[in-house]
Amino acid sequence: MTKEIGVGMVGHAFMGAVHSHAWRSVHRFFDVPLTPRLAAIGGRDKARTEDAAAKYGWAAAETDWRALVERDDVDLVDICTPGDTHAEIALAALAAGKHVLCEKPLANTVAEAEAMTAAAEEAARRGVRSMVAFNYRRVPAVALARRLVAEGRVGEVRHVRAVYLQDWLSDPAAPMTWRLRREQAGSGALGDLGAHIVDAAQFVTGSEVTGVSAVTETFVRERPDGDGRAPVTVDDAAIFLARFSSGALGTFEATRYALGRKNAMRLEVNGDRGSLAFDFESMNELSVYFEEGGTSGFRRILVTEADHPYVGAWWPPGHLIGYEHTFTHEAADFLTAIGGGADPEPGFADGLRVQRVLAAVEESAANRSEWTGIGGTA
Repeated sequence: MTKEIGVGMVGHAFMGAVHSHAWRSVHRFFDVPLTPRLAAIGGRDKARTEDAAAKYGWAAAETDWRALVERDDVDLVDICTPGDTHAEIALAALAAGKHVLCEKPLANTVAEAEAMTAAAEEAARRGVRSMVAFNYRRVPAVALARRLVAEGRVGEVRHVRAVYLQDWLSDPAAPMTWRLRREQAGSGALGDLGAHIVDAAQFVTGSEVTGVSAVTETFVRERPDGDGRAPVTVDDAAIFLARFSSGALGTFEATRYALGRKNAMRLEVNGDRGSLAFDFESMNELSVYFEEGGTSGFRRILVTEADHPYVGAWWPPGHLIGYEHTFTHEAADFLTAIGGGADPEPGFADGLRVQRVLAAVEESAANRSEWTGIGGTA
């Protein structure tokens, strides 16, 4: 029998649904030291929040996130809300001694992310853990790519190519959403999609982005909003060059205007001994090329073997897993870290590093693609 841990989740839309699935299923497949108890879910609308509680299996519904954080039966707060609320909720939860899982990007500004990281580091000294929800780290193929790079299979990394392509905003008649308002989302495709590929690139290579040169664009500047129209105040697309601390060069592209691409999160790494390529639209596959052995061209690895990251807990080889499983892996890693008194990865400091890259991209784009160091230094 494992000890229970009470989870309180703020937010019940798309991310709330997939996080709920993870908390419900993680202990049924992974040998975690803590069993989640779905104590309470929070949302602003009482009826919708109660419906979500019933649908997703939460014991109670709260319409005030502060009340949720203060509940005695909540030990861990899962933040699945828009970015403008992350800092306030996380800071309150950490101060209350609650573990925190926060969706990405960590915050809307570097200043907020710095405050959250400082609070997380102070809380860690009291045994309180925090983690950022970069779920693509938990795709088995991406975790395998990291392992292969760390083992030296690709040699010295020279190039990183990362793109995240979606098309759900391509129709100019699509209605306004919070993701298009800077005051709520912080940024557009850059924060929504770019944050993922920046983290994935740094995770796989083990190297940090040190500088960028960027352009951003907003293609549709107004959207239908109720009976009128509202201005779009974030980017629709971002493209930037990057240098890594290892000396590698990188190119990044994030857009929600790539017709036909639904969730094409792609990463390619080229080294002096081999290459790796991944596309989330074929998430159970990793393409590899190694110089040794006289091989010619890429070969496909179906990442479903028991010795591949995470998948040994699921189905027999060849039986594929999906998007929702990455969040279960995330929950498993977080619970294992909490139970073992370890610092989870990625922590808030990792989220802050990504936030600084996003800020540098915006600064570079505003300055017409001048080279910008991370932290704003040239």
